[in-house]
Amino acid sequence: MSTDLAVRTAHRLNPNPRRVITKLFVPGEEMPRSRSRASTVISRILALDEAEVTALADAVIGDFRGRHRDLTRTFSEHFAVVAHEIAGPRRLSAERRMLIGAYFTHEYAPEAAALFNPSMAAHPDQSGLAEGQLRFVMTVRCVGEGHLSSIGFRTGVLGPGPALVVDEPAPLLTTGVGRPATYELRLFLSKLADLGDDAETTHLLLGALPEAFTASQLGDALTGIHEHTLNRERVQRTIEHIHQVAAATYDLEFPPETGLTERLLWPTAPVESHGMEDARLVRFEEDDASVTYYATYTAYSGRAIRSELIETTDFRSFRMRPLNGTATRNKGMGLFPRKINGRYATIGRQDNENLYLIYSDDLYTWDGGQSFLQPAYPWEFVQIGNCGSPIELDEGWLLLTHGVGPVRKYSIGAVLLDKKDPAKVLARAREPLVRPELTERAGYVPNVVYTCGAMRHGDRIVLPYAISDTFSNFATIKIAALLEALTA
Repeated sequence: MSTDLAVRTAHRLNPNPRRVITKLFVPGEEMPRSRSRASTVISRILALDEAEVTALADAVIGDFRGRHRDLTRTFSEHFAVVAHEIAGPRRLSAERRMLIGAYFTHEYAPEAAALFNPSMAAHPDQSGLAEGQLRFVMTVRCVGEGHLSSIGFRTGVLGPGPALVVDEPAPLLTTGVGRPATYELRLFLSKLADLGDDAETTHLLLGALPEAFTASQLGDALTGIHEHTLNRERVQRTIEHIHQVAAATYDLEFPPETGLTERLLWPTAPVESHGMEDARLVRFEEDDASVTYYATYTAYSGRAIRSELIETTDFRSFRMRPLNGTATRNKGMGLFPRKINGRYATIGRQDNENLYLIYSDDLYTWDGGQSFLQPAYPWEFVQIGNCGSPIELDEGWLLLTHGVGPVRKYSIGAVLLDKKDPAKVLARAREPLVRPELTERAGYVPNVVYTCGAMRHGDRIVLPYAISDTFSNFATIKIAALLEALTA
């Protein structure tokens, strides 16, 4: 297959270190096993007279106001975290409280190192467009200091024809506000079973809870356990797992005045404390024709990886939910955009080498699977994986794949799957659609082109792709030419 099928555009999405967020900073805790110096820093601030405090507070606000939304609120929240170190914190002036909060704040540039592994889908708002145009939303993996990954967003417009416009992202970044989540007992128990907890212990601890329960009800249930029961080793282990599942189940909401490109999904749960990676976005049409946007992503705890799920309808409120089952203990799940034969379906790679078709009855539990695609050509001999959700065509499901060849060189290929039975391969690319050109081989991870999801617009596939884990480009592929070139 000729690589001329993929026509690269002139667009380039670069990481922007000027976009920053605020995070809590406790001096002395930067390194593992080190001791906080919070009380020492606070005592120095308390020794300042009120005029010095006012001058310093005004200078800080003046210096940083244009870089963040509602900076004084952030300083107040961070002051509240360390207020226990102060005798009578409410007696302090508002300026001194705010200044203390400023000393316990630092900026972090989520895109300082890289902006890559994009995934795109049709935007929920298609108003105000001309004929032949379509607005898209795109997830991007942002990487900053310490190689910590988060999930950002970009928007733009496709068409008419091959036209492609990427909107300039907002200058500010916002991480959103956590909201209390409602837990589902069935899914909670399924996740605990996935973690190895026995049914007797989980029933003992959670059996009195209703099918839908809150964090407060969960706390009451655990508090009511008899001390003798709590001393059992397996009960302690299950309680630890219960807290892990609860922490990984959370909701996020962004202020309505923020734009989509200002919103950043930042690692919150312990399971993702070292990064949220490679979101694979899909616009999913439910049985009742309503639309939900899902994105599977890789949560990295520093010790283990797992596939987890993002759910949203408007990209302002998000539900973050853990996934269960053997197929979720690896990377790269790509959900189909609708149910297949009445069930949810995904393409995964639970053995690190081959592709599997996996079904689920509830969207959250993924076990087993059928291996249907193995490395066949030299450019993919090391391993293959999916490059996002399958794209529905009249002829079948178009699945973009990545293959790893000699010197760990990544390329992007394609297969065509049967509409009714996606485990049946109808056609397959012998050669990659996109492989690293000479100008695309330098970066944080050399010799890599990669995507987490393309989309169809008219007679073309629009393919956003990452270059060497550093920045992102676009290419377009005419569907007719692609189908003609695939080998039956």
